[in-house]
Amino acid sequence: MWKPGVVLLMASACVSACGGGDGERTQKRVGQELATLTRAKSCDDLRTTLRQQAIDRMNEQLDAKLAIALERRSGYCEYPTMEDASPPPSGSSSGGARSTSSTNNQVEGVDEPDFIKNDSRYLYVLADGTLKVVQAWPAASSQVVGSLPIPGTPRRLVLEGDRALVFSHLPSSQGDQVGAPGWRPPECTYGYDCDFVGDGTLLQLTWVDLKDRAHPRALRSVRFQGTYITARRVGSAVHTVVTFPGPKVPTVASWPEDIASCDSDKVYTEKEIRAGFKRLREENTRILKEADFTLPLPRFVEQPVGDGGNIAPLPYALAECDSFYVSHAGDSASFLTLVSTDLGALETLKATVVVGRPGAVYSNGESLYVSARHSQASTSGGWFFPPESGIPEASTVHRFSLSAQPPASEYRGSVAVKGRVLNQFAMDEHAGHFRIATTTGHLPSPDVHSTLTVLKPRDSGFQQVGQLDHLAPSEDIRSARFDGERGFVVTFKKTDPLFVLDLKDPAEPKVAGDLKIPGFSTYMHLLDENHLLSIGYDAQDMGDFAFFQGVLLQVFDIGTPSTPTLKHKTVIGTRGSSSEALTQHLAFTYFREKQLLALPMAVCEASAGGGSFGEQLTFNGLMVYRVAADTGFNYLGGVAHTPASTPAFPSQGACSNWWTQASTSVKRSVFMEDFVYSVAEDSIHVANVAAPGTDVAVVPLR
Repeated sequence: MWKPGVVLLMASACVSACGGGDGERTQKRVGQELATLTRAKSCDDLRTTLRQQAIDRMNEQLDAKLAIALERRSGYCEYPTMEDASPPPSGSSSGGARSTSSTNNQVEGVDEPDFIKNDSRYLYVLADGTLKVVQAWPAASSQVVGSLPIPGTPRRLVLEGDRALVFSHLPSSQGDQVGAPGWRPPECTYGYDCDFVGDGTLLQLTWVDLKDRAHPRALRSVRFQGTYITARRVGSAVHTVVTFPGPKVPTVASWPEDIASCDSDKVYTEKEIRAGFKRLREENTRILKEADFTLPLPRFVEQPVGDGGNIAPLPYALAECDSFYVSHAGDSASFLTLVSTDLGALETLKATVVVGRPGAVYSNGESLYVSARHSQASTSGGWFFPPESGIPEASTVHRFSLSAQPPASEYRGSVAVKGRVLNQFAMDEHAGHFRIATTTGHLPSPDVHSTLTVLKPRDSGFQQVGQLDHLAPSEDIRSARFDGERGFVVTFKKTDPLFVLDLKDPAEPKVAGDLKIPGFSTYMHLLDENHLLSIGYDAQDMGDFAFFQGVLLQVFDIGTPSTPTLKHKTVIGTRGSSSEALTQHLAFTYFREKQLLALPMAVCEASAGGGSFGEQLTFNGLMVYRVAADTGFNYLGGVAHTPASTPAFPSQGACSNWWTQASTSVKRSVFMEDFVYSVAEDSIHVANVAAPGTDVAVVPLR
C-alpha cells in the first residue's frame, strides 16, 4: 500500500512558561527561514504539538489585547474570540483544424485547469452539471455530440489525449463540511481584494474516458474532505492543491469579561488589568489542555461509478501520524495538501502535506510554490520578523519538487518574505532562482511600497540572495510578469508606472527603466520578445487620486529596457465597462499564429463624467482584434450574446461593476483556424473572424 510523504509545519512561539505572574510572557520570534523538520513519533506526539500550537496562538492574542488594555485603561466594547482553526470560409475539413488556440497558461507546458478545453476537433465544456463534448470542426456543423453528468458542480477540468480529469465542488450536505454553511465567497482569480483560500466546499475528482466522444465514461471518482485551490498538469501527471481543516479548536475568549463593560466609564488600574488577563490566560489554557484535539487527518473517499452504484464508498487516509514532519515555525493549523495522480493510471494517488495556509500557486513543471499572505496585526502566533524590522506584512512560500513517473511531490522547504503577493504572475523561477514581487501597506497610506525578493532554493530551504526594496513608494502592484532575466511590474495610485526590471544578477536586481502613463494594467502578456500586450483600465487624474475609466488595451515596446515606450493603445467604453479577462487570465485569448486577440466584453457608454458609471450597455459579448507590434489594434468585430441596452432596456447592473469585480456573460473563447468560438454559460456562438457579427453556428449548453 502506498504511503504518502507528509510534511507538517507548526508555530511554536512559547519558549518557557507561557503564563507570567503579571499576565505577560517571554516570546520567541519566528525567523525568516522555516525549514527545520522533525518527524512526529506518533499520533499522541502530533496531537501534543497541535495543542501547544493552539495555546501559543491564544497567548499571542492575549499579549496583544493586554497591550491595548494597559494603554487604554478602560473597558472594551467588543468581545472578540479566538478564531476557529478550521478554515474556511465554412471550415469544411472532415479532420481537425490545422491550427488552434489553447488555454492561456502562465508557463508553457504546465497546463492550468479551466471549464473548457479543446483539441483540433472538439471542445470539452463543463456546463449545466455535465461534461459536454462539442464537435467544433467543421465550424458550421458545431454541435454537442456527447455528454456525461458529473456529481456536484463541475468547475474545472484538465485534458490529455483521451482522458480528462474533472474537478467538482460538492455541497456541504453531501459529506463532511470544510467551512461554515451558507454563503460561499466567489472564486478569487486576480487577488487584489480577495485571497486564494477556496470556497469551503468539498472537492471531488472524476476520471473520464473520452475514447468514444459520443459516449464519455466515468472511470473513477474520489471525494476529498477538503477544498480545491488549484491544480497543474504536466503531461499525464496532475498535481492538485487542496486545503483540509485542522483540528477543531475550542473557542476561547480574548478579553477578560470582568473588565469589558461598554456602559461603564470606569478606568481600571494596571494591577486589575494584569490580574484579569492572568485569570483569563489560565482559564483558556485549561480549556485547551482538556480539549480532545481529534486529528482530522486529510482523507479521501472512493465513490462508486458506473455499475458500482450499490457499493458503499470506501474512505482512505492520505496520511498517517508518523508520516508527518513538524517544524518550529508555521503559518496555520489547516492542512495544505498537494495530491498527485496520473490521468492514465487510476491506482496512483500520492500526497504531500504541510500545516499551512493556502494561497497563490506558481509552477514551472519541476517545482510548485504556494504563497500565502499574513498580516502582523491579524496574526495570533509568532511573527516572522523581529519587531525592529518594521515589516507588518509577509508572504510565506512553500516549495514542492514534482516528479512525473509516477506522479508525486516532495516538500523542499519554506520561507517568509516581506509584503503580500498579488497572484501567481508575481512569482517565477529562472536559472535556479525564485523571484517574488510583493506589496507592503494599503492605499491611500503614504507608506505603501513594493519589494522584489530573489531566493535560491536549496535541497531543504531557501537562501535570500537579492532584494529590490521600496519600489514605487505610495503605490501598490496591479500586475507583474517575468521573462527570463527581465521582470515587469505595474504599480498604481494615479498613473501607471511600468517598471522594467533587470534580473541578470540575482544578487543585484534593479530597475532598468520605467514609463509613466495614465491608468494601469491588470494583466500583461508577452506579444513577442520585444513587446508587451496588456489589458487594464484607463484613468482620469483627479489630483490626489484617479477615477478608473474604460477598458484599456496597450502594446509596449520593451526592446530597450532603459526606455520602455507605449506604441499603441485603445480604450473600450467608459467607466463601468468590464471584461472577464481583466481579473481572469484564462479569459484572455491571444492566438499568436494569426495575431488574433479575443476578449469577453461588456461595453458601457454615456457616462456623465466625474467618476459616474456609464448608463448604456452598448455591447455584451466577445470582441475580436488583430494585434501586431507594428500596426497596433485592428478591431474586427464583436460576437454578440445579449442585446445592448436602450432607454427602455437599461443595463440592469452590467455597467456598475467595481474594477476588481469585472464580469461578463461571455467567459472564454477559442480560435480554430479563422473561426472564433465565443463561450458563455448557456451557449457557444461560432463566427468567422472576417465577420464576427454573423453566427455560423450556435450551440446551446442548457
